[in-house]
Amino acid sequence: MQEAGWAVGRNAQIDIRWGVGDVEQMRKQVVEMVALAPDVIFASSNPVLVTLRDVTRTIPIVFAAVFDPAAAGFVESLNRPGGNIIGFTSADYGMSAKWLEVLKDIAPKVTRVAVLYDPSNPGGLPMFTAVQVAASSLRVELSPAAVRDAPEIERAIAAFAPAPNGGLIVTRTAAVLVHHKLIAALAAVIGCRRSIPCVPTWQAAA
Repeated sequence: MQEAGWAVGRNAQIDIRWGVGDVEQMRKQVVEMVALAPDVIFASSNPVLVTLRDVTRTIPIVFAAVFDPAAAGFVESLNRPGGNIIGFTSADYGMSAKWLEVLKDIAPKVTRVAVLYDPSNPGGLPMFTAVQVAASSLRVELSPAAVRDAPEIERAIAAFAPAPNGGLIVTRTAAVLVHHKLIAALAAVIGCRRSIPCVPTWQAAA
């Protein structure tokens, strides 16, 4: 922005909102942001973009860290977005299958894998489906774990952990990643007894 001649406090103003994975809080903040009538809105993640699309079809929106924007209906196509939304996609859903390959490379004895995903996120189920496609060829049994908050994450990991030869994949969905410290702690405490390896996608394991 500075190179383009923009400076905060002189000719630019930046307002920041962070929903911390809370859908209701996110919608409230999006409504507040749109009411400010900004020149442009920057959005990160599929859930934020869904809410913004529902609230405004006129204010320009630039996105990042969004999975498959064309399939999600945010843009008409990657080369001709149309509408008021444009941006950068972080990856396509097919990339999710690579997470399982990485996990098997790390721990070849893994035969059971729990996949944590947020069912309310448009990208959650497609990411799980992509992992599922790769599971049969790698001889892995998948356990889908639809989680929305910390208690559900704790219950899912605790229920999965007792049996042997298990592994864990954490999908790149905001409501899940916001609890990454909790997930890492549970994997360390519960997993150390069963040697459960984990692929933390927030560290770009792809």
